[in-house]
Amino acid sequence: MGEVAVKLGVGAAVIACALGGCDRGAPGADGQPDGVQLGEPEAVYPEPFAVVSTVREFEDGRVLVADPLGQVLVRLDLDAGTADTIGAVGEGPDEYRQPDAVWPLPGGRTLLVDLGNGRLTELSPELRFGETRPYAMVDPEQGTLLMVLPQAVDDRGRLYFPDIGGMGGGADSAGILRIDLETGVVDSLGLFKMPDMTRRETGDGGNRNVQVSAIPLSPADAWGVSRDGQVVVARSGDYHLDWIGGEDGSVTSGPAVPYDPVAIGRAEREEWRDARSEVGGGFGIEQMNVNGVLTIRASRGGTSDDDDLDRYAWPEVKPAFYSRPVPVDGRGRAWIRRHREAGEATVYDVFDGSGEVEMTVVVGEGRRVVSFGDGKLYAVRMDEYGLQVLERYALP
Repeated sequence: MGEVAVKLGVGAAVIACALGGCDRGAPGADGQPDGVQLGEPEAVYPEPFAVVSTVREFEDGRVLVADPLGQVLVRLDLDAGTADTIGAVGEGPDEYRQPDAVWPLPGGRTLLVDLGNGRLTELSPELRFGETRPYAMVDPEQGTLLMVLPQAVDDRGRLYFPDIGGMGGGADSAGILRIDLETGVVDSLGLFKMPDMTRRETGDGGNRNVQVSAIPLSPADAWGVSRDGQVVVARSGDYHLDWIGGEDGSVTSGPAVPYDPVAIGRAEREEWRDARSEVGGGFGIEQMNVNGVLTIRASRGGTSDDDDLDRYAWPEVKPAFYSRPVPVDGRGRAWIRRHREAGEATVYDVFDGSGEVEMTVVVGEGRRVVSFGDGKLYAVRMDEYGLQVLERYALP
């Protein structure tokens, strides 16, 4: 999850897997891992973004992209290479600040996560701005504060998000929560292990600041949700997958996946530092109480390329996989990004619904998967300036 500051008081052909499955990433004759090569993209949008974390595909093939650091929401025609800007920067009804993610809702609608204005905004099928609500909500049954920042949305429009309320209290796990915005019902679907944390407090009374920071590359679980509401959790203890039934809570566990831990040297530390720009740097949550009015807002950004890497506590080896949100494709397969030595090509293990590795996909150095569409895979590639170029591929 990176660093969290809490201030209180305040295209192309795709090589098919051979019959019998694909190797999980053993080096081939050329030094690259075996498996499905992603190949060349079908389409590339020529203008780069600062940060892309989700892509929302429409039935006509166009896509909606939110860029929180670029402060822009655009609808793209990747085949034509054209774009339409939706809305504008501001605090008004048709505006946003740090548009962070876009998720499909039933009936052709879209949910926009507007980090800077502290709200969730519903867009019509024609992308007209509609109802808004704060993403800081109170659970009507428990009376606890929830930060509804979706990590996934299912076909019924239910939002899945981590319960980060206890992160400042030293807990090593957090809950996976789901909210139905129509009814307000909140469900707890399971727990996931968070990274090991350090915690620092300054000030006192009504001017108390708490900074909680994850220990870099410490083992943590990763999770995601399929379109039908099945929750997948990659367990960092022995690297296996649990599929949790979204309605009955049943758990299907796959076998442990063998891997060779990668020792953390200077190159791996620098790679970790540079990789934070993939998701916009640090992630902060600010809580302010002004004249009795409580305001909570989140933001991205705020890290530096010249960060002193020696100030961190480092594990000896990398965990098996990245602890970022797990994308699940339209076939119900979970894509787990593997940790590798610095400078090596990005590799995903693709798991089926039983928790078995179906194949390994090599997407290339400097590239990561962000979303899926109808038989499509959307990835971003970091260019030489650290900007992100959106690409579309046929789904392996």
